[in-house]
Amino acid sequence: MARTGYAKGMKGGHATTEIEQKPKPSHGKGRTSKRVTLCREIAREVVGLAPYERRILDMIKTGGSSADKRIYKYAKRRLGSHKRALAKREDIKEVNAAQRARQAGA
Repeated sequence: MARTGYAKGMKGGHATTEIEQKPKPSHGKGRTSKRVTLCREIAREVVGLAPYERRILDMIKTGGSSADKRIYKYAKRRLGSHKRALAKREDIKEVNAAQRARQAGA
């Protein structure tokens, strides 16, 4: 909104025209690029799961009704935050689903 040119009131002050500014590069922060995604996929294929991730996978396979909560608590202790624990749990569930699909197809 442009200023009115009056000394007092909302938007008061010297009347000027606003200059359109292009978005800062930092506004793209937090998005993973295609290259990073590809590198992470290759690393996961080559290296496999970390020992704590294997334990989470085992909990998924053997766990009953309270498995989700136990997995969350274990992941949170390992990773340090609520958000990371939830993301890791979903990630390992996807790995489990992919393994099951591979076994069903073979």
